[in-house]
Amino acid sequence: MDATITMSPRRVAGAYLQEIRSECLRYLRAPSFILPVTLFSTVFYLMFGVLLNHPGSDASRYLLASYTTFGVIGPGLFGFGASLAIEREGGLLTLKRALPMPPGAYLLGKMVMAMGMATLVAALLLTLGLTLGGVTLSPVRVLAMLAAGAFGVLPFCALGMFVGTLIKGQGAPGLLNLVYLPMAFLSGLWLPLSMLPKPLQAMAPVWPSYHLNQLTLAAVGMGHGALWPHVLALAAFAAAFLVLAARRLRRVG
Repeated sequence: MDATITMSPRRVAGAYLQEIRSECLRYLRAPSFILPVTLFSTVFYLMFGVLLNHPGSDASRYLLASYTTFGVIGPGLFGFGASLAIEREGGLLTLKRALPMPPGAYLLGKMVMAMGMATLVAALLLTLGLTLGGVTLSPVRVLAMLAAGAFGVLPFCALGMFVGTLIKGQGAPGLLNLVYLPMAFLSGLWLPLSMLPKPLQAMAPVWPSYHLNQLTLAAVGMGHGALWPHVLALAAFAAAFLVLAARRLRRVG
């Protein structure tokens, strides 16, 4: 019987909140997840955006935007993809479905966790950029960067969820890295797109990371053109991968 029918609205809301709380606490207590997610992009920015560039330079601003995008992708891909694959293989997802809880609470808990981690990554990079990197941003631009981190992670949650339905637990991190790292390179997160061959430049809009990077670049004052096409593209990526993942879960559990 559907839990949302038999439970009062107050209990349904409580179930959602408890699942969100448990997911956030679970990942905060897992150093193997939280340390790579928070330190990977911040160490890269510290090396290439601060130590190897003049404070306040355009390169420092550009790398702040691109490494924020790079850092935001991680919680979505690995927080959803790797954990979903492991939990499917271990039977936890089957157990969750049998519990008297709203069917969407499990996924909502992971989504809120990923949004929180993405916001934390963006905040850490902003702190480095505004202090050591000599980047100057208005409060509105700082908020725009944090918003890009919080909401820009959602397409990668959907992508991670889809990948998590394709492979068993131990193989998920390797497959996700095969998606994560080439996508970052081909989107201009490590090198400006102008330095890549023309065919690769033309392919950049295929990747959701490219569109998120355009939003973070705009937030640091280096964007060009309208932003709404990139927002729509990210929404389309999120919807498409969510539909694909939902179909896979219905078929394979």
